[in-house]
Amino acid sequence: MRILVFGAGVLGGNLANNLYKSGKDVTLLARGAWGKEIRKNGLTIHHKLLFKKTNIPIPVVSELKPEDAYDVIFVVMRYTQLDAVIDILNANTTKNIVLVGNNIRAREYRDRMPEKNVMFAFALSAGHRDETSIESIDLKKITIGQLREDASNEALIAHIFAGTGYKVVYQPNMEDYLLCHAAFVIPVSFACYYSEGDLRRLTRANSYIDRVIEANREAYRAIEISGHSIIPESDNDYESDNYYKKTFLFFKAMCATRLGKICASDHAMCAMDEMGALNRDLKKVFDAAGIDYPMWKALEQHTNGYLEIS
Repeated sequence: MRILVFGAGVLGGNLANNLYKSGKDVTLLARGAWGKEIRKNGLTIHHKLLFKKTNIPIPVVSELKPEDAYDVIFVVMRYTQLDAVIDILNANTTKNIVLVGNNIRAREYRDRMPEKNVMFAFALSAGHRDETSIESIDLKKITIGQLREDASNEALIAHIFAGTGYKVVYQPNMEDYLLCHAAFVIPVSFACYYSEGDLRRLTRANSYIDRVIEANREAYRAIEISGHSIIPESDNDYESDNYYKKTFLFFKAMCATRLGKICASDHAMCAMDEMGALNRDLKKVFDAAGIDYPMWKALEQHTNGYLEIS
């Protein structure tokens, strides 16, 4: 099975590294100076949880030509970069396409590639990239599937990840999964901007954390009113005291430890365009549902100019 990882940031680099090291036939698409660095010196990753560095001589290409044949292409790019590659993917012969990462418009992207088998995924990996290497936390867990009315890809997914050591969570309703993920992530990005990238400032700001949780609840209400499901199912009790307590403790842990920097603020501060686009598109879902979301609006007004608000 030939696999192309289209995009060599933190998520793409970790995915390519894990697949390559498990013996898969993997090629990495990386452009510019970063692509030249990988060709010359290999793909270097500093694994923060494991306290070790790996380096692999992975094959690298700088473009996807129409005749390039792969069994599956993982497109690992920011939400704001997807529009620029749809025509390239449609022109290529590869049937199976997996869009990895945040996505509010999953249905639209599926429809824009009518001849493809389009899947969506979210990988638990975070960190940052410099000129010569990636520094990251990678939990080797990926949630992956397709839209709920599309044919199951469970067997194909199992084949792709066989022998890789990944914890693979097959999700047959990735559209709703990604909407709910954004409903959680965007309020966290508000907190990152409010604290100017240093979530430690919010360690004792219990009232602010309360507001973040309420914004998350507003989003979940809108998603349900719009006819979507709350995923994971364990979040269906989002109005309960139990949900508040577990979410509050999670935010407190993020603020008090390096977890918040590596898993939230590093990305939020480097991807303000993506967070702004996700916020804009999720608010369209809210507006279509016909509900107000005052806490969400209040939080986005206090992001110190980092977030473009429309």
